Amino acid sequence: MIYLDNASTTRLRPEAREALRSAPYANPSSIHAAGRAARKAIEDARETIADLYGGDPKGLTFTSGATESDNLALFGAAEALRARGNHIVVSAVEHPAVLETAAELAKGGFEVSHAPVDGDGRVDVAALERLLTPRTILVSLMAANNEVGTIQPAGEAAALCRARRIVFHSDAAQAAGKVDLKFEADLVTISSHKMHGPRGAGALYVRPGTPLAPQQVGGGQEFERRAGTENVEAILGFAAAAKAMESDRRETAARVERLRSRLVAGLKAASPLRLNGHASDRLPHIVSVTFPGCDGEAMVIALDAKGLCVSSGSACASQSMVPSHVLLAMGRSAEETRATVRFSLGWDSTEADVDAAAALVPPVVARLRAIAPAGRP
Repeated sequence: MIYLDNASTTRLRPEAREALRSAPYANPSSIHAAGRAARKAIEDARETIADLYGGDPKGLTFTSGATESDNLALFGAAEALRARGNHIVVSAVEHPAVLETAAELAKGGFEVSHAPVDGDGRVDVAALERLLTPRTILVSLMAANNEVGTIQPAGEAAALCRARRIVFHSDAAQAAGKVDLKFEADLVTISSHKMHGPRGAGALYVRPGTPLAPQQVGGGQEFERRAGTENVEAILGFAAAAKAMESDRRETAARVERLRSRLVAGLKAASPLRLNGHASDRLPHIVSVTFPGCDGEAMVIALDAKGLCVSSGSACASQSMVPSHVLLAMGRSAEETRATVRFSLGWDSTEADVDAAAALVPPVVARLRAIAPAGRP
């Protein structure tokens, strides 16, 4: 099997696997020796992750993953700040975990605006600023897009919001471990399984002093921001993976970028094609390609039959059969979105992987184009 769907999830790094194996078993809220050992392990993991990204350990709140973190960020900030205003701004290319949460808030009386993007999928900070009003209480802009890989100007947006006393949230689930990331926003989402850690763990960083109403109650865990017994094994695996990814991040990014270029060169045999996303301000591991005249879902299925795992977009939206909201926001047609496939590399991807993929894709594309309905672009 050739696995090039690392933007959906990643294999465990050895460091994460070992952390899972050796994790304390007791409930970290228990006061006996075994419980104290589990508590210390969690706090060590919290400090490790916070230090990696320049944050205060007391601001790091462990969750079950990025979706919960995004929900907690938007619901929690909106509830805490409602007396100040009811206007929220999110980018048009956010992950569904942000967009659908914003939609729920709109049902509850909040006004939601969507910041547009250009043809590369990048938000214009000036356009974002024009959307802000005296009632704006929250802005959410991801660090980098999960479908096309475009890096967003999150640092500029954070500074803009800070100057206006607007809480700023950034979903960095796809960026963490791949590019230089610091906790510059008031609220930052990261995820374990996007960086070769286990599923079932994520975090929301909460800058000290940021208003946030808890959305899960029933215990005093996680600084009373998120009740429930912590997933000790997953948290320790998360910290081990994050530390390992950061330790060789520059070398890995350079190697993955070379693999990406090698893959793109091979895919050009399936021309015509179009690469989506910013040419330079992009994550090193994501390759979004539109193959005109080719059905993307059929292509994913055909490649899977040959042992190559890729996707047609965000794994969290791939079951819906709805055209990609990211590509539509970038100005692509519905037909173009359905002709798009995402290849995503990982820490453990090899030249053999990309060479095999480059050999498999062109004949599949040619066959699907040959059987496409007449007149279809």
